[in-house]
Amino acid sequence: MLNLQGDVREHVAALADVGVASRLIKRVDQLDGIAGLVIPGGESTTLSMLLSSTGLFEAVADKIADGLPVFGTCAGLVLLAGEVLDGRPDQRSFGALSAVVRRNGYGRQGQSFEGEVPFGEGPPLPVVFIRAPMVVSVGPEVDVLSSLDHLGTTAPVLVRQGNVLASSFHPELTNDRRVHRLFAQLCSL
Repeated sequence: MLNLQGDVREHVAALADVGVASRLIKRVDQLDGIAGLVIPGGESTTLSMLLSSTGLFEAVADKIADGLPVFGTCAGLVLLAGEVLDGRPDQRSFGALSAVVRRNGYGRQGQSFEGEVPFGEGPPLPVVFIRAPMVVSVGPEVDVLSSLDHLGTTAPVLVRQGNVLASSFHPELTNDRRVHRLFAQLCSL
C-alpha cells in the first residue's frame, strides 16, 4: 500500500476483509518482496510530486514494468494512465495503462456522487466518485470490466491491462469487496 497520501486506511481495511495483509510503503527499500501495490486515491499532482521527491517514482515504475500487480483508484488511475488531460505540466504518470484520462472528469468536489455499475455476472457494484477522473479512451489491450452511464456519457470506470487494475471510483469506501478480491487474485494472494 503506497502510504504517501489518500485512502490508505480504507484500502488496508478492505484488503484485510479479503484476507490480505498490507505493508505501508513510504520508502524504496519497503518495496522489496511485495506481491502487489495499491496506489490509492488522493490528489494526483501531489502524489506525483511525493513519488518523485521520495525516489519512489522510478522504483515503482521499474516494479510495474517487471510485472508487479498494481491497483490504482481515482488518483491512482491518473498516475497509471498513458496520457493525462488537465494535469499540471510537471505531473508525471507511469504510463502503464494504455488509456487517456481526464483529471476531475466527473466534476469538482461538489459534483461527487454515488451509484452502481454492472460488474461481471453478479449484482451491480456500488461506486463512489469523488472528484473522479474520467477514462476518455483505452487502447485495444485494455479490458473494460465496468462502465458508467452518467449525464449522457458512457465511460469505462474499471479497467485492466495485464498486471494493472484501475478504477475511477473508490471501491474501498463501500462494503462490497469484489474489486479488492479481484486484485488479490491478480496478486495470487
